[in-house]
Amino acid sequence: MPVNALYRDDFYLSTTEAVVTAIHEDGGIELDQTCFYATSGGQPGDTGFFERADGSKIVLGQTKHGATKDIIVHVPLEGEALAAVGEKLVLHVDWPRRYRLMRMHTACHLLSVVCQYPITGAAVGEDESRVDFDMSETIDKDEVTAKMMALVKENHPVFVQWITDDELAANPGIVKSKNVRPPIGLGRVSLVCIGDNSAVDSQPCGGTHVSETQEVGAIYIAKIEKKGKENRRFRIRFGTPTDEA
Repeated sequence: MPVNALYRDDFYLSTTEAVVTAIHEDGGIELDQTCFYATSGGQPGDTGFFERADGSKIVLGQTKHGATKDIIVHVPLEGEALAAVGEKLVLHVDWPRRYRLMRMHTACHLLSVVCQYPITGAAVGEDESRVDFDMSETIDKDEVTAKMMALVKENHPVFVQWITDDELAANPGIVKSKNVRPPIGLGRVSLVCIGDNSAVDSQPCGGTHVSETQEVGAIYIAKIEKKGKENRRFRIRFGTPTDEA
């Protein structure tokens, strides 16, 4: 059944109540609503645990989509107790992990502002992320770091606006990714906007992000790797370049 994905409207919601609507053969749990982000667009799904009425826990190893994007499956770790259809649970996202991913995903958006080339791939991680660009130019990683940190320190607001699938189809130029299309098919698409009136950036994205750029914290470009004649991979890490020493 389609789930009410609460994280789409509130990135900071880390706990809520939900009712089990289906159990998969592997123990995967579907709910009527969830605050757990499902793996998509290069961002890993949430982990955490479900609290049962007796106070016991079901610890989750991953959250993923089912056959379609409107199905979200919460997969317990091996050996965890099985939930029951109709059971009411209290959901608890591993918030420190989610928040690091939110900060890092927002950092990837800042990188796309500094490096305005088509994106050919990306992966968000807790400690390091990568963004691949369709580019052949040589660029200095310290200069990129400085420009990204300037955006962080300027503390621009980060917010979401919604457009319809049809509006996205009519404006394909707003999509920065060359190979991965934004999530469509749910009737609406989220635009992640940075800056007053989206002055810094606006791009379709279904991931989770912080509400202002200063929350990203210290970040830097650790490496720029040549992955082909016209492909460069940028690796973003938390901290400062001196941490490489």
